[in-house]
Parts: sequence; structure tokens; C-alpha cells
Amino acid sequence: MQEAGYRFEVKPPPVEDRGAARRLSPGSARAKPGFAEATPGAYVESMAYLKAMATIEAHGLAEGLVLGADTAVELGGRLIGKPADEADARRILSHLSGSEHCVLTGLALVDLPSRRRRLAHDVTRIRMRTMSPQEIDAYVAGGEALGKAGAYALQETADRYVEAIDGSRTNVVGLPMELLERLIKAMGYEPKDFRGWL
Repeated sequence: MQEAGYRFEVKPPPVEDRGAARRLSPGSARAKPGFAEATPGAYVESMAYLKAMATIEAHGLAEGLVLGADTAVELGGRLIGKPADEADARRILSHLSGSEHCVLTGLALVDLPSRRRRLAHDVTRIRMRTMSPQEIDAYVAGGEALGKAGAYALQETADRYVEAIDGSRTNVVGLPMELLERLIKAMGYEPKDFRGWL
């Protein structure tokens, strides 16, 4: 958002942001109860909305627009969030290695004080080349894998493992900016109204 010139304040939600890794991981047989029926897109939209509403309540916000976002990776019908630790990061990367998978980001935009809301998500398809066990170990040891959905960060050094991107690159490296602009317009505003001083 900063690169696009938006003015904003970061207010972290009081929601533990472990993503889908705790609910659906490459090693789990199935989703926990309550999550089996949700589509990947509906899941990331719901998490984004939960974060936005939790932020509004925790910080007592009463004006402006509040944006919540959640990102997960989908592979073979399973959602993968942030790794719990380095061992989990290695497991995730070994599953993603040589795969075609999707990066999904859900956005929830809430207009205060009206509480009007818009939810949407973007999907980007990624083709990752096969990584050797040594490459996976080195990547995880470098620290980039932790705190990232799917245990990799395209905007850092993981781009060397990606062969093709089909869809929004900004969806993979941060926020799907094209989608954010459409949501802002759907709320009746113009994106330029939120750009300016940084």
C-alpha cells in the first residue's frame, strides 16, 4: 500500500494470525469440524472480515475505512497458512516443491460508521520448480519461510523457485492492489482519495 501511495495506519488485530496452517496442513487428513464446507476463497474472506472487525472493536475505531486481509495457499484442495515452526516450513515447502498451487488473499473493507462492508478474494496460480532438500533447508535456515503463508516469500528470494505466475503478482507479494481498488470504488470512493502524504 505504501508503494502505491496510500496513506494508512497499521492497527494489528487481536486475532492470532496463524493462517490455515493450524487448521489445514499438508499432513492433515481433513479439516477440523466447521471448516470442511468452506471454499478456500470463502475461508480467506471470512478470516479477513474477522480481523477487520476485531481491529475495529479492539481499537475503538469509529471513522474511516478498515481493511482486513488474510492469505493462504491452496494445494490439492488443502489450505496452507503460515508454518508453525521450521520443521513445518520444511514439510510445507516439500509439498509445494514441483507443484502448481494457488495463492489466495481475502480482503474485507469496512466503512465506518455505516458498517457497510465488501468482501472479496483474489487467486493467483503459481508453478514452483522442484526444490532439492538442500535448497529447502537453506531457504528455511535463511528465515524467510516463517510468518509467510505457504512458507515462502516471492518478494524476498523465493522468486528463484517460481517458474510461472498466472494472475496478480501483488496478490503474492503483499496485497492484491487491483482488487483493493475495485473494493474502494464499490464503497463509493475513489482510490485517489486515500493517496497522499506518507
